[in-house]
Amino acid sequence: MITLQTMPPLMFGGLVLAMLIGFPVAFTLAAVGLSFGFLAIHLGFFDMNFLQAIPGRVFGSVLSNELLLAIPFFTFMGAILERCGLAEDMLDSMGQLFGPIRGGLGYSVIIVGFILGAITGTVAAQVIAMALISMPVMIRYGYNMRYITGVLAASGTITQLVPPSLVLIVLADQLGKSVGDMYLGAWGPSVFQIALFAGYTFLLGVFKPDHVPPVPKDARTLTGWALWKKCLLGIIPSAVLIFVVLGTMMMGLATPTEAGAMGAVGAIVLAAIHSKDFSTNGRKILIIGVIAAGIGTMVGIFMTEGLIFKTAFALTYFAVVWICLEAVRIPELRDLIKQGYETTMRITTMVVFILIGSTCFSVVFLGVSGGVWLEHLLTSLPGGVWGFLIFINLFIFFLAFFLDFFEIAFIILPMIAPIAQKVLTPVVGADAALIWFGVMLCVNMQTSFMHPPFGFALFYLRGVAPKEVKSSDIYWGALPWVGLQAIMVVLVIAFPITVTALLDKPLNVDLNQIRIDVPQMELPPLDFGPPPKP
Repeated sequence: MITLQTMPPLMFGGLVLAMLIGFPVAFTLAAVGLSFGFLAIHLGFFDMNFLQAIPGRVFGSVLSNELLLAIPFFTFMGAILERCGLAEDMLDSMGQLFGPIRGGLGYSVIIVGFILGAITGTVAAQVIAMALISMPVMIRYGYNMRYITGVLAASGTITQLVPPSLVLIVLADQLGKSVGDMYLGAWGPSVFQIALFAGYTFLLGVFKPDHVPPVPKDARTLTGWALWKKCLLGIIPSAVLIFVVLGTMMMGLATPTEAGAMGAVGAIVLAAIHSKDFSTNGRKILIIGVIAAGIGTMVGIFMTEGLIFKTAFALTYFAVVWICLEAVRIPELRDLIKQGYETTMRITTMVVFILIGSTCFSVVFLGVSGGVWLEHLLTSLPGGVWGFLIFINLFIFFLAFFLDFFEIAFIILPMIAPIAQKVLTPVVGADAALIWFGVMLCVNMQTSFMHPPFGFALFYLRGVAPKEVKSSDIYWGALPWVGLQAIMVVLVIAFPITVTALLDKPLNVDLNQIRIDVPQMELPPLDFGPPPKP
């Protein structure tokens, strides 16, 4: 006998079973949600009018959600930058800079992965590009095969955590928080994650130096200022783009959508920089534009009016228009832009269909009291707050074997976000609770790309690795890095300050306890006698 209490677990079981069969997730979500919706109507749990909430929720979450408009812009930015040659230049220069020390090529992969993660936000392309460029070099100089596969996969998945990650945008939307706050919260764990990766490489260099040997001196073609110049030419334009995109958004000068639009234009500019066919005049205009953009952004922090700001803005606008016109004249860049459009369309369409399917599922799930069932389940766990966090993270870790981050965010987060707000508020405060929770899950969901047997980063590596690289090396090589990511999850749970340090500190004041005492004023006595004679 199916009762209202048994409907929520049955819905979860049906969803898991349908996904194990292999149907596309977006259509599985919609099919399971609507099937159980009609079953609930048949059993009298609600009537047909209740399902009218689905179109309204879809319209509100997809068609009128301005935050999700940022996803196509950031996707386009990543699609352009992943193909423009930026990764090749940075890996080559960083590899020669760190090459003389043990693990130098590993350090260069980690650092470049962090930088590219901050400007591309695409795991697949980053893993593939870095593997194609770095793997043959690391194999040539005798690096351990399992270290090679592990560091390449891990440095690609850091893209999920480093702002402006698409994952963070989706998490902010589903949790109802500011994207800027989510980005601020993610910086601490991002830096600590890179430190863990670098620390593991350092320990290998100490205890197993044959696993990460230095690059021979005769293989280093650049030295001195020429090497530093090449490194700076790779880093500075990327840093300017990161500063403009993230800085303007975090400082309140631009919305996420506007920042994403600036990033999309900036990607074309960086692609033009790395094009050999870019004209000399274009490079001069580019220098003017970069200087103007820097001045305009810095002045804009303090003022939005004035001659300096308007002049800088005009110069920036002129430079960007000139560079874009130069770019579309170059056949190589004009194909590049078309590929960026195609990638953006494909990813955006996938996100929209998953969002529609998850809306169908969640509306029906809440209609059969799934929220009450889930809250009772999670709040009755032993261990209080810590028991809740441990269970949720183990649950997400398990789901990551089968689902990617978009699916987890759209299916699970809307259900557990209210519970997380209630449970975590006493620990870090109401304002920071969901930011801490969202970044924690983002760190956890990195593992969805890494752990066997379904880690997509491992599939990407297998697809581009040479034949001498065994699949067992790829899988075994990933395990230490999954362990490092799990350690980062533990650190975020144990030390919330890693997330909340950059957030605005709330005032620890109980407004209900505030009392304003108004002093009593001595008023002169009223005189009701006859008026004075004129």
